[in-house]
Amino acid sequence: MPRLIAVLSLIAMMPLLAACDVLPFGDTGPDSCDSVSAIFEDDFSGEQNCGWLEYNRGGAVAAIDGGSLIISTSNPGEIWWTNPERAFNDVIVEVNTEQLGGPDDNAYGIICRYQDEENFYLFLISGDGYYAIGKYKSGQDRVTYLTEDGQFARSEQINQGVAVNQLQASCVGNELSLSVNGHPLLTVIDSDFIGGDIGLAVSALQQGTVEVEFDDLRVMVP
Repeated sequence: MPRLIAVLSLIAMMPLLAACDVLPFGDTGPDSCDSVSAIFEDDFSGEQNCGWLEYNRGGAVAAIDGGSLIISTSNPGEIWWTNPERAFNDVIVEVNTEQLGGPDDNAYGIICRYQDEENFYLFLISGDGYYAIGKYKSGQDRVTYLTEDGQFARSEQINQGVAVNQLQASCVGNELSLSVNGHPLLTVIDSDFIGGDIGLAVSALQQGTVEVEFDDLRVMVP
């Protein structure tokens, strides 16, 4: 696991990655993708266009296929993501995830309060049972981990390897929280970003292709 900490700290040196080519906030192209119980919801069935950027480039793929969003990457040390190009304030984001293959030394999860490719929060778990909340901020040369000791922590609540995990990220005021499979893991305080887009992200930390499936995403008001 120490390699995960060291390599993800290099994300800030790769500012474009999957975030380039997206449209500005406020684009009116996608459908509303809201529901009675959520302010934004996507089951990735393909029946509606919620604005997610799909791509295949640089050894990474983001595609909606077979009723889910799948992100894969074979580039150790790079994090790839996609956003629906929306703007939110205080939200709770839930998504079902499944690691489909690849080395367990990885990281995947939810992005919250995304301003641009250099400013956002990351809520991550790994295939070998670790978790962290991170902050990517312009002007800094590395991701800042907001855990007590500034690095990933381990939890038995995370299903390891090729497995299913339900993630929840809460961004309410200056309080940021991460839960997995219904179990709270971490709450931290940070006030750098007060609103922005959400996203889903995957990173490989060893040679090999990490592939993660995301499904049944819901964004709710606290």
